[in-house]
Amino acid sequence: MRTKLFAALAAGLAAASPMAANASSHMDAPLITFDDAANTTDVYAFLSEGAKGQLYLTTALSVFPFEEPGIGPNAYRFDDRVRYSIHVATGDQVEQGRPTLSYNFDFATIYANQNTILQAFTGVVSPGGDNQNLRQSYRVTKIDRRVDRRDDDDDDGDRRENQRRRTVLGKGAADGLIVPPNNQGQLTPFYNQDNNGDNRAKEGVSYAGDLDAYTKAGVVELPGGYQVFAGQRDDGFYADIQSIFDLDLSFGVATGTETKPFDSQGGYNLHTIVLNIPIEELDGAQLAGVYATTSRRKFDGNDTPKSFERFNNGRGAFKQVGRQGNPLFVEALLPIDEKDAYNQRTPDTDFALNQFAQNPELSGFGPGPLLPGLLESIYIPDLIKVDLTTGPARLAGQSDFNRLGLFGGDTLQSQFQDPLGNGGAIAGGWPNGRRFGDDVVDIAIIALGLAGPLGTDYTALRFDGVDENDITFNQVFPYAATPQNGRNHGHHDESTSLID
Repeated sequence: MRTKLFAALAAGLAAASPMAANASSHMDAPLITFDDAANTTDVYAFLSEGAKGQLYLTTALSVFPFEEPGIGPNAYRFDDRVRYSIHVATGDQVEQGRPTLSYNFDFATIYANQNTILQAFTGVVSPGGDNQNLRQSYRVTKIDRRVDRRDDDDDDGDRRENQRRRTVLGKGAADGLIVPPNNQGQLTPFYNQDNNGDNRAKEGVSYAGDLDAYTKAGVVELPGGYQVFAGQRDDGFYADIQSIFDLDLSFGVATGTETKPFDSQGGYNLHTIVLNIPIEELDGAQLAGVYATTSRRKFDGNDTPKSFERFNNGRGAFKQVGRQGNPLFVEALLPIDEKDAYNQRTPDTDFALNQFAQNPELSGFGPGPLLPGLLESIYIPDLIKVDLTTGPARLAGQSDFNRLGLFGGDTLQSQFQDPLGNGGAIAGGWPNGRRFGDDVVDIAIIALGLAGPLGTDYTALRFDGVDENDITFNQVFPYAATPQNGRNHGHHDESTSLID
């Protein structure tokens, strides 16, 4: 089965050139660059373990790229007019690119006090949300496609079927589904070191009890054993993307650029939804495929007061405007005339794009994939594949975690596949899922053979020169790092330069 190739030595680790190994600049397709709130930046999926030994498929979707922390707190938020969705395929559905389960997140925004100029905060925000003027809550709905469809010809039968398939897991403030405040600074001190709003954001923690007060308040337990969080987080993608788009694959060394390399996403925030799905929900599946979408209400095009009223009041069908699976597919493999179309389609249509994975335009820049068929196995269809028969993935900050995954000796033991003929040892991170902290750019460079033959000590090498995120990740749910402080943060730290 093609999907089993994902865990092979270099399966799905890179596109077919060093330029293609750019992962994500967060601006993948032309149209979506005009729609920050619906612009998907990264998707994560990995097997995790809770404090009491529960196993979860952890999934995450990030949107709204390049949130400048110092610009003010009220500009960045989830959009009430966007539906954010995380989709999970299991069993044969993985290879077909069809979701088995979907989870929709719909947001609502209110102002507690409209008789003030202070749109976001009217004072220091408590962990309980006091003085938070702009308030967001959300609903989580599960769509289960395992329920057998009826062949009823009447509308009542279809309606009953739809009701059985949809389950509201939690709804709004009454269920604790509140978005924590953005990290403004003095008015949100508990995000920051020593609970001081003038200090930088707190680093990641190893225990849930040590999470900052706002993040802790945003973690919610839902019926059925689900856990969810939605709020502002640090942008956890790290790489010198600018050099790649400058065609400077020496990352500043050849040009003598004193400020290079640097983390192009360093110091920025985004908005992230993290959902822990109990492994029991997946009915013993050995493999899962994860992707995410964003959708907006569709305007029917009729220039009438009734049409505008329906649109403005949040009625009418949704139209998909964004999609994300693995990093780099849209940006580095698909030509311009396919990029926007990809965002509006579903993974089961990706087979028509096979030629772009099989023979990328940029293949002339490098040696190409180490094994035939690797790009097709990871991107067609474009789902992040996760082996569910291993133990939990190692997390960034843990002693055995390695940012290079397989190439750094970070492996997991599969119980259902043995692609390398080594007893079932497979990649501990991307492309076997994707963890917070996986260095997808360096993994791609290694897989392309650009870092030396197998047996090279890759851990001793620096490729794009950015080896870690600018703030450490949490080792507990929601895993993503604390949002940067609008009052005290950096962007491109020149101390990391490789130039003497």
